[in-house]
Amino acid sequence: MSTSPAVRRLPVLAAALSIAAAGLVAAQPAEAHSTRCPQLAVSEGWFGDNQDRIQDLIDSYGTCGAGAGAGAGARAGHGKKPVAVFDWDNTVVKNDVGDATMYWLLRHSKIQRPAHGDWRTTSRYLTAAAANSIAAACPAGRSATLPTATDTRCADEILAVYGEGTTGKGAPAFAGYDRRTMEPSYAWLAQLLHGWTPAQVKAFASAARTENLKAPADAVQTVGSNTKATAWVRYYDQQRDLIRTLQKSGFDVWITSASPEPVVDVWARGAGVDPDHAIGIRSTTEHGRITSHLKGCGSAKDGDDAMITYIDGKRCWMNQEIFGVRGAAAEKVQPAKQRQVFAAGDSDTDVSFLRDATGLRLVLNRNKNELMCRAYDDSDGRWIVNPMFIEPKGQKAAPYPCATTGYTEHDGTPAPVRRADGSVVPDQWDSVYGG
Repeated sequence: MSTSPAVRRLPVLAAALSIAAAGLVAAQPAEAHSTRCPQLAVSEGWFGDNQDRIQDLIDSYGTCGAGAGAGAGARAGHGKKPVAVFDWDNTVVKNDVGDATMYWLLRHSKIQRPAHGDWRTTSRYLTAAAANSIAAACPAGRSATLPTATDTRCADEILAVYGEGTTGKGAPAFAGYDRRTMEPSYAWLAQLLHGWTPAQVKAFASAARTENLKAPADAVQTVGSNTKATAWVRYYDQQRDLIRTLQKSGFDVWITSASPEPVVDVWARGAGVDPDHAIGIRSTTEHGRITSHLKGCGSAKDGDDAMITYIDGKRCWMNQEIFGVRGAAAEKVQPAKQRQVFAAGDSDTDVSFLRDATGLRLVLNRNKNELMCRAYDDSDGRWIVNPMFIEPKGQKAAPYPCATTGYTEHDGTPAPVRRADGSVVPDQWDSVYGG
């Protein structure tokens, strides 16, 4: 693109200086930036001026920019370092580590039978049709675990409920949940880990990670009767580089994911993020073993199974775990001093925490309606869109239905996507995509 670096820098610098003016950080002028600022090293794969804009943000908010004036204790507005938060699946890695783990569990018969053989105990949102269908496909037995490595019918039914949200015959598998705080099929993976210890789950995830990193790109595997299940995962070099550069520049880097937290912990280290900076779906435990209930956030108590790291739930968990906001207040948008400077995501599940970012919001284009409507609308000039770094999607043929059905209400009703002022976002055409 032809826009000059000085012009591209303005939105980031303006945001940094406005926070400084409010007494939240001690700003330095742009001229104070020096070549000593850590630099992004991987240029391939970045679209247009995206890399330059991210580098400008790093220079502005990092240790040699506006975030540096009064020492580490005064940076980022919330009293610590400037915060950067990344979604995980298809944002830091290509493909889904939750899927990789589920496939491994099924192939190795590591899913334990539900309490009293009642599949309704595995999710409060599981429909009667789904519970009965799984029970018929996975009959009772003496072993603690299901023989999914050899019982194709059982594996197929579990895969249908997990992957499609339906029974094998197409009936809805889940009902009665808030579409902006809970995705029960995602949560179900965490709930199906019941009976194992967190250490055992990490061992399963580690084995799946080794297999998926060693497998060639585009490798497939047989799970149940599905002979084309994805069998590979790759870290994005660009995101590893970005995370490393942010950390060198004094940012506090976090991962948030709608995969089970023990699984995310195993994968996060490969991107240089410690497990104590990874937030995934958290399960309750009894006597050191995982249960089929989930920890809560905000107004949702432990065992309510109502608030996972999903859309508005991601906002809640980040506010609670990163910024220390407690109670129902964690579900609300916080003042700028208690929000992340940078955020990256790829899906509608990431919309809320991306909107909360005060500096830049990086979106990897996977053709997700609400997210792309907001990113392309770019109402405040802080959204940047990039094709996926591996196997990017081509241009979407039709416009995103922003003005009609791009948004999903809490009850699942489709609605227009609206800006913060209530105005409707017009339909948007795809303009950043792969070759």
